[in-house]
Amino acid sequence: MAIPLSYNFRNLRVRKATTVMTALGIALTVAVLLGILAMVAGLKSALQSSGNPLQMIVVRKNSASELVSQVAREAISAIRFKEGIQKFPDGEPMVSAEIVTVMNLPRKNDPEGANVTIRGLSRSGVKMRPEIRMLSGRWFEPGQREVAVGKSVAARFVSASLDHSLHFGRGDWKIVGIFDAGKTAFDSEIWGDLNQIATDFNRSEIMSSALVRAVDPIALQALKTSMADDQRLYLEGKSETEYYAAQTSTARPVEFLGMFVAVIMAIGSSFAAMNTMYAAVARRAREIGTLRILGFSRGSILLSFVFESLLLSLLGGILGIVLVLPMNGLESGIGNSVTFSETGFDFRITPAIIVVGLSFATVMGILGGLLPARTAARADILAALREL
Repeated sequence: MAIPLSYNFRNLRVRKATTVMTALGIALTVAVLLGILAMVAGLKSALQSSGNPLQMIVVRKNSASELVSQVAREAISAIRFKEGIQKFPDGEPMVSAEIVTVMNLPRKNDPEGANVTIRGLSRSGVKMRPEIRMLSGRWFEPGQREVAVGKSVAARFVSASLDHSLHFGRGDWKIVGIFDAGKTAFDSEIWGDLNQIATDFNRSEIMSSALVRAVDPIALQALKTSMADDQRLYLEGKSETEYYAAQTSTARPVEFLGMFVAVIMAIGSSFAAMNTMYAAVARRAREIGTLRILGFSRGSILLSFVFESLLLSLLGGILGIVLVLPMNGLESGIGNSVTFSETGFDFRITPAIIVVGLSFATVMGILGGLLPARTAARADILAALREL
């Protein structure tokens, strides 16, 4: 015969102070875990959703990123004649030579600032990314010291607003537009005219990469193979989506550290729940003896106390979720160890993350309640009834 659930709810209500304090400890543990997972989910979403599956980034062989890659302009000219490349309506192949570099900008909440990616590209490069739209202002004019900035840069960095100027290269660059890249990695970049940026950085003949769009997935694979086999060019092609997805390695150290901290806190919270339940067992010794006399088995008592601990931890888990929900959609940025610049992202509290939080709380409740429940179940009836 099972002990009624109302018995457990009543005991939690009676011990209000202890219940609230233990639940808050569990809530903080769950909130820390969910905060880390939300950050990792947001960063992965920003990187993995970047790019077109039919496009590839061509870089020098063994280059981890565009920033450290060097591609001769004449090599990019040779790429334009390869088979399987889509063409613009005017017949020009969809190949965009690009230069990638970084500059330090002071953040609104940090004067020391962080590195921001600067991308030099032609209007062809802009057209090859039709998902990017202009929020305000206009695109840069060829041959002019003008730039357009991603909305994440405009929101988080000083002097990155429309009509302000940024100093890099050989002079000042006027911000003439702010674009929306749909919460992808491009929102964390500054775009300017390829030839003007090449002149300012003395890179007229050396590009960072080439963006190439294939006619279909089969042609994309053939182009990648062609790049790898052409010993004259010494280049390699990487699918644009794969290239950005690979950068999620940046989140791994943060994810590991967050999980480590959460596990340490979980151990502490489990001990807190355990102490709470041990105290409950000590206070309710006569109740336990009475329950045994009424015919409730040791197993029923064990399950009842485990369930009570589980209720306590689930209450903490729900509180933890409530604490972390305001973070959903919050904008932030993290240094990218691949591009040596900062990537902006939004915290994302997904249903899967909420399930993880509740599961984490469940495990803490079971671990915290099992030993006290076992002690209660094994209590001697006569000794329990003699307790004052």
